[in-house]
Amino acid sequence: MHSIAINAHSIRASLGNVPVLHGIDLALPAGRWTSIVGPNGAGKSTLLKVLAGLLPHTGEVTLLGQPLATMPGRLRAQQLAWLGQNEATGDDLTVWDAAMLGRLPHQAWLAPPSAADHVAVEQALRATQAWDWRARSLGQLSGGERQRALLARALAVQAQVLLMDEPLANLDPPHQADWLAVVHGLIQQGRTVVSVLHEISMALHAQEMVILRRGRVSHQGPCADTTTHSAREDVFEGRIAIYAVSDEWVARPRTVTVTQAKP
Repeated sequence: MHSIAINAHSIRASLGNVPVLHGIDLALPAGRWTSIVGPNGAGKSTLLKVLAGLLPHTGEVTLLGQPLATMPGRLRAQQLAWLGQNEATGDDLTVWDAAMLGRLPHQAWLAPPSAADHVAVEQALRATQAWDWRARSLGQLSGGERQRALLARALAVQAQVLLMDEPLANLDPPHQADWLAVVHGLIQQGRTVVSVLHEISMALHAQEMVILRRGRVSHQGPCADTTTHSAREDVFEGRIAIYAVSDEWVARPRTVTVTQAKP
C-alpha cells in the first residue's frame, strides 16, 4: 500500500465564469508516476494547476499530508516543483541562471548560490542534456531546447513532488525518450511525478492513470490494467485502441473502414 502524496477532496474550479472541475476526489500515491489524460477540454491542465495551488478553487488539497492552502510558501516551493505549458521566461536569462531559479526556495534572502545549489543545477542540466549550452540565453534556444531548460529548472528544485503539464511539448522523439528516462530515475529515488500528457503511448508508461471526462474523474487505476485500457478507449469514444507491442502498451488510432456509396 502506497502512502498518498496529493489528496484532493470535492474540488471545484472555474475559468472565468465557466465551471471546469465538478467535485473531484482524488488520491495520488507517493513514489509513483501518475499520468492525467482525457480529451481536449476535460479539465486536465486546470486540475494540475489546482493541485499546484495556482488556481482558486473550492474543496481541499493536501500535499504530503499538509493542507496546501495553509502550507508556508517556502516549504511548498521546496516540496513541490512545477513545469507548466508555454511558461513566460526572460529571454535574456542564460540557461544556467534559469535552472538556478529552481534553487530559490532553498536559499536565504539575497544569499548567493551555495555549493549544493551549483551541484543541483549541474545535475539537472546534465540530466536534460542542456549542460553544453548552459551559457546561452533562452532567447537563442529552439522550442525543444527551451523546454529542456525549463525541465532542468524543475529538476533543480529536488522536490518530492513534480507536477508537469505537457512536458513533451516541442521535444523530438529521442528527447521524449530522455524525458521518460528522467522520470523513471525520479521514481527510483522515491519521488512522485504527476503529468498531463496528450501522447497516450507515453502516458501508458506511467504506473497510475487518471482519466478525466468533462471535469470529472471517470477512472483511476494502474496503467497496465485492462480496465484502465477500456476506460481510456471509452473516453475517446472508441477512436483509439491500446495494444501490447514488444512488452509495452501503445495507443493507436482505431482503423476505420470507409464505405463509399455506389454510383
